[in-house]
This record gives sequence, C-alpha cells and structure tokens, in this order.
Amino acid sequence: MKSSLLSLPGAVPAEGRDEGVAAHYGDLFREQRALADGAGFVDLSHRGVVTVSGDDRLSWLHLLLTQHVSELPAGRATEALILSANGHIEHALSLVDDGETVWAHVEPGTQDALIAYLESMKFFYRVEVADRTDEFAVVHLPAGSTAETPEGVVARETAHGRDLFLPRAELESFAAAHAPAAGILAYEALRVEGHRPRLGFETDHRTIPHEVGLIGTAVHLQKGCYRGQETVARVQNLGKPPRRLVFLHLDGSEVTLPAHGTPLRLAADGPDGRQLGFVTTAVRHHELGPIALALVKRNVPVDAPLVAGTTAAAQETVVEP
Repeated sequence: MKSSLLSLPGAVPAEGRDEGVAAHYGDLFREQRALADGAGFVDLSHRGVVTVSGDDRLSWLHLLLTQHVSELPAGRATEALILSANGHIEHALSLVDDGETVWAHVEPGTQDALIAYLESMKFFYRVEVADRTDEFAVVHLPAGSTAETPEGVVARETAHGRDLFLPRAELESFAAAHAPAAGILAYEALRVEGHRPRLGFETDHRTIPHEVGLIGTAVHLQKGCYRGQETVARVQNLGKPPRRLVFLHLDGSEVTLPAHGTPLRLAADGPDGRQLGFVTTAVRHHELGPIALALVKRNVPVDAPLVAGTTAAAQETVVEP
C-alpha cells in the first residue's frame, strides 16, 4: 500500500518492511523534535487494518488473544498477541473497541495471515472479520498533541500518542491541516528510546513475550486459556526466558548504523568472539545520538561492554536477567 503522502515536499520513501510511507521529509532530527514536543503527525498508512464486529466479538477474541478483552470498555486502547502452540509470538495487535467493532492495526503485510487464522477459529460465534486496509489509513499523533480527532474517526489513545483509523480518502486533507509531517524514522527513534518492541524487529520465529518485556502490557497473566498460555505460565512461574531485550548506546563516531541482525559480542573478546545476541533496531536520536535495541542471551552480564559488529555498545537493562 503506497501512501499518497509520498507526494509531500521532501518525502524520501522508506525501504524494507516500512516501504510505502516516507522515511523522512528532509530533516530527520527536526521531525523527531516536533514529535517529542507533541507536534505534527506520522503517516502509518502502510500498516494493516483489521476489524472484528458482531455480538460475540469481545468474548471470542478473549479466547484467542493474550490480553483480557472480554470486558474491554469502549474507547480503551490495549495491546494483544497471538502465540503459537509453543508460546512464540506470531501476531501483535494494537486495538480498541468503539462499542460496536474492534479495530486493530498490525504490522504491514501481516493482516492476511492474521485474518486467515481468525476465520479458522470462528466456529459458531457471531463475529465478522474484515480487512479494512484499503479503506482506512493509520495516522499517529504524538503524546501531547492538541489536535482534535476528526468527527466519526476511531482513535486509540495511549501514553505514547494517539492512533487514528482515518478514512484513506481523507489522508491528504488531514496532512494539510495537521502539519508538519514526520517520517517513520523519527517515529522509530522515539520507539527505540521508549524501549518498545516491534514485531519482526525485536522478535523472530522463536521469541516468547517475556524476552521483550510484553508481560503486563500485551499479556495478561490472570485470564483464561489461550494458545501458548502453558509456555507463558511456565516461564513466569518456574524459570527465566533464554534471551532478554537490552537498550544500547552506540559509538557516535561510526558513520553507519549496525543493521538488523548484526552480531553482538563482548568487547573484551573483540569481533571474533562468541556471538551473544544481535541488534534488532538501530536509529539516530536527536538527543541521545545513535541508539539501538537488541536481544542478548540472558546470562550476559548487565554491565558488560559490547560490540555490535565493530561498533562499541554500552547496554542498559530493559528486561531483567
């Protein structure tokens, strides 16, 4: 899904998983500062939009998701996961119920697989699942924004900002009224600063929720059964996850940021040492300089200097070992 806002002045298209929206509009740090100050908006119209309607929508989703949603009040935003039978993260949903319909936005390109799974689990429940990506675009207003939600538009209000499910036909008029636009790189820089994991970046095919700090935010520990719950309960009650999410301060003298998947090693062992983890997302922050999120083995000392490839990295704990 290619955004019409790529026609805005200065727009540089994003690549990889965020293809379809702008990486930036000519000034990455200015865009970050605007978002940090509660100004402007971010075009997230490449994300998938899925709705679930019907009388049984909340009780049905409650059986499938890691989050407690059977009594979710209208207008309250929440996060939820769908796990494999072995407890590995398969889908991440950012959702809200408007009183009649549950609206969720998901990672670009994942909506088809999500809908296929949901359709396979409908059975006799009174629910209708729909892909609304062609009709609705996700737009993010940063925390502190004083912009009003357009009439009739569904919104998710969180501590990190407000996500709007905006009719796609209104995207350009919204942009004109709510400038300045900020690119996905600015949004990602603030996400990394906030230690917020993203599906497909901080997760791989074997990630469990404990490793990336999603217990309590996207996983409710006092709800009924769901697929993968046994793993969640076992790790919560009896053990520790094999890996943990960390925040990295990277050497600012390096010209190139470490790519996703760059190996992490102990600095004392050098670039030929044993791999202890990998970089998941590296960004340039307007105040902190180059920073990153990474997954490391649980037993890596929390104060150990690391190297990401050849780039020196000092870690901060996100998930306790």
